[in-house]
Amino acid sequence: QVQVVESGGGLVQPGGSLRLSCVASGIVFPIYDMSWHRQAPGKQRELLARITAGSTTTYTDSAKGRFTISRDNSKNTMYLHMSSLKPEDTAVYYCQIGYKYWGQGTQVTVSS
Repeated sequence: QVQVVESGGGLVQPGGSLRLSCVASGIVFPIYDMSWHRQAPGKQRELLARITAGSTTTYTDSAKGRFTISRDNSKNTMYLHMSSLKPEDTAVYYCQIGYKYWGQGTQVTVSS
């Protein structure tokens, strides 16, 4: 049974930083491409960043320059480090494994 669990969200002030984690079990973690997405209230879910099995990374405009995606195959964990956070980054953040498996999401709120 595949389980995908995000963590690390919370309330942060504008300009602050957070690191999100995504832990997956029940899969052969190193062989999968993975990605981070987010969904703000009233908006569609959007892709932020992707990391391939070979650790090649790509970013969308929403994430470029402020967010960094990484993975640690020894811990079955993917990360999203976010800096210079803005109120418009407020959303539920999701990880996706292998274009198929989703976590339940973690809430990020950027507010003073």
